[in-house]
Amino acid sequence: MSIHRIAMLSVHTCPLAMLGGKKTGGMNVYVRDFSRELGRQDVQVDVFTRSQDTSSLFISRDLGFGGRVIHIHAGPEEPIPVIDVADHLDTFADGVLAFAESESIQYDIIHSHYWLSGLVAEKLQERWEKDGRYIPIVHMFHTLGHMKNQIANDDSQRASQRRLDGENHVIAAVDRIIGATPAEEAQLHWLYKGINMGKVSIIPPGVDLTRFAPIDKTVAKEHVGIPSHHKNLIFAGRIEPLKGIDTLLKAICLIRGRHPRLVDDVCVAIIGGDPWATCPDAEMARLQQMRHDLGIGDLVTFIGAKDQEILPYYYAAAEAVIMPSHYESFGMVALEAMAMGTPVIASEVGGLAFLVKDGRNGYLVPSRNPEALAERIYELLTNQTCHWELSRYARENAQQYNWKNIVAQMLLVYEELIGN
Repeated sequence: MSIHRIAMLSVHTCPLAMLGGKKTGGMNVYVRDFSRELGRQDVQVDVFTRSQDTSSLFISRDLGFGGRVIHIHAGPEEPIPVIDVADHLDTFADGVLAFAESESIQYDIIHSHYWLSGLVAEKLQERWEKDGRYIPIVHMFHTLGHMKNQIANDDSQRASQRRLDGENHVIAAVDRIIGATPAEEAQLHWLYKGINMGKVSIIPPGVDLTRFAPIDKTVAKEHVGIPSHHKNLIFAGRIEPLKGIDTLLKAICLIRGRHPRLVDDVCVAIIGGDPWATCPDAEMARLQQMRHDLGIGDLVTFIGAKDQEILPYYYAAAEAVIMPSHYESFGMVALEAMAMGTPVIASEVGGLAFLVKDGRNGYLVPSRNPEALAERIYELLTNQTCHWELSRYARENAQQYNWKNIVAQMLLVYEELIGN
């Protein structure tokens, strides 16, 4: 049974948004690149997202052949807290229904991302079922509220009860849940009581191997403005506590204290957020103050969010990509870096523990452990043979995550649900 058209829901964040913004990261990359590959395989995809800018086109065709991003008016046309988006889900669902009706579209599958989109998916399914069409829902959480609570340092970092209730509702309502790794499957089983594990399938994200392919290091450094004799370490992602950037700062401070001459030509770039904002958010302000207090202002630079077009050059210019997260459902940045042939040093948590093979394509270290992180960074900065071997296997290992293969797996899930 062939799949012709998919309604993709990414309610709270647009797949075309710049990586490293306050609420943009791996999920944005996933929805964008997954949709593009579906288009290449002759499946039409409409991605519905909430309009957050009055200047955005209602329909954008930047996903390439067969793909559209439709910006639905629901609530203020400006960024608002994610939890507040929940107040506008009925309006959002009405907008999707009106669009589908105006174009006389019938979708084969609803594929929703994050719990807010799952709630909208249920509303769409109920409406279309009344019209005599049952459209199955495939859902991906990307991050889990209960896992966020497991690593929260205080109440401000905890998922709201509204989110937890929403996730439980989505789990019961959808036809299939896609987990990124066996770790996420175990988390669902452990934290969400009563879940029917029979409707959970494991399909990892993919990587664009044409965009993220090896680039000569000298060329990459010149492109992003890094002196050719410097060694570069990078972090790329959202600036928020669960990303563990403070652990990286502490590790760099330890290396400077023990090996001051080693870091004379080392620079650390933090990609994400807006470090120049007049009123930076709390985590950015905290990290900038920590950098000052640790005396590493000359080593660590916050360079803000970067477009996906330039990110490969930063990966290629780096000796390693550092991911000191307390929780990652998968770790798209790690996979992108590995595809470039850049080793990853990551916390042994969630999907990172599944993706990074310790001592083969990178290193795993305990979460919140600056000592262990400093030790592995030192190893990669000083052992060229080790670096070369990790780099070679990282690139080789990434090949299995080609988007073409991942989409083929997902299409089998779609076809099974439609057949049933």
